[in-house]
Parts: sequence; structure tokens; C-alpha cells
Amino acid sequence: MTIRVLLADDQALMRATFRTLIDSCEDMEVVGEACDGKEVVDLAHIHRPDVVLMDIRMPGTDGLTATAAIGKAPELSTTRVLVLTTYETEEYVARALHAGACGYLGKDATVDELFTAIRTVASGEPLLSSGATRSLITHFLTIRTSRDSPVPSGRLAHLTAREREVMALAAEGMSNDEIASACSISPLTVRTHIQRAMAKLEVRDRAQLVAVAYRSGLVQPPPPAR
Repeated sequence: MTIRVLLADDQALMRATFRTLIDSCEDMEVVGEACDGKEVVDLAHIHRPDVVLMDIRMPGTDGLTATAAIGKAPELSTTRVLVLTTYETEEYVARALHAGACGYLGKDATVDELFTAIRTVASGEPLLSSGATRSLITHFLTIRTSRDSPVPSGRLAHLTAREREVMALAAEGMSNDEIASACSISPLTVRTHIQRAMAKLEVRDRAQLVAVAYRSGLVQPPPPAR
């Protein structure tokens, strides 16, 4: 199956670069390009892409607003948004996930990481870069709301030892490949453990899994920087 990708970036050179890279893959094709948020939403309705490669800062309607609009459209329920940006701050990561983004990747990613991210998001799996995960950790440790109350540690009792181990490493910002290397298991097995942990803890995505890991005490926050 060919993954149909819609590009959204206000820089023509960036769009041209991404188009060249993506079109070089046998299992991907670019179906359209947008230079602002309004245009990407309009084109998403026309082309019904599998993945929207979304920049955040664009003139007019920004990428986060566009992501939310795509997520709310019933006819675009199978379209996944992969945010690709230079801004991996806790505010942007949290807002992107809240808007409905399925993945978050920094523009310093390698070509192989970009391709992997597109394939992962297209399959319906969430993806966060290590930088985005670390930013998300900072967000959950510094921004407290009524929903961020402590999670009883006993809630983790239903997890296996391996599931807790993988969950803890994910909460520390490690990618699936890095966790696989650390635990001497395959990335597919890592994904399985994470999915099972999410199901047992009744969380929607990896971001919520990270939050539970910290609020339950499974992982301790790093000491404050001096």
C-alpha cells in the first residue's frame, strides 16, 4: 500500500526537499502541498491523505489550529497528523497532542527517522521523538491541573515486570529502538509491551503513559538544574 502524504510548510524550499525525499520511497507519494493552515485543511478534504506532515508556525492559520480542524472532521478520521517542526518545547508538544496530532518529530531528524515516523503514524501508531518526550515530561512535571493528580502506584500492579521496565524507559525519553537495544529485545516486542501497558492502564497514547509513569512514582523526576 502506498502512503499518501500531504505537506504543510510555509517554506517552499522545505516542501520541495520533503517532496523529493518522500517521492523517492516506493511506498510513499506526496499528493499535495500547502503553505498555511487553511490551505492544508482544504487540501486534506480534497485528497484524503494518510498522513499530513505538518509544520507548526505558518502564516494565517497555524499548524496546531489546522491539526485540530483535521481531527474534528469525521470524513478525515483516517488521516493522521505528524508534526514536523524545529520547536520541541513542552508547550508546543502538549498543544499538538491535545489538538490530535499522532506524531511529533523535530526537523533535525535523519531521513531514515522521517520515513520511519511517516510509516509508524500511517499505521495508526503514535510517535514521539526523544526530544518531544523529554519536553512532555517537563510539561507534566511543571503544569499541574485537576487531571494531573497523583496516580496510585498500585495501579501498575497489573503490568508485568517487563511492561513496567519498558514503560519506565519510554518515560525517560527513549525511542522504541533505544529501548529494544537496552533490553535486548526487538522494536516490535517493545511496541507490543507499550501497547499492552496502555491497554491495562486505560490510557489513550504514549503521552498519557509517560504522565502515568511519573505521577505513579514509577519514574522519578530529574533533579532541578542549577
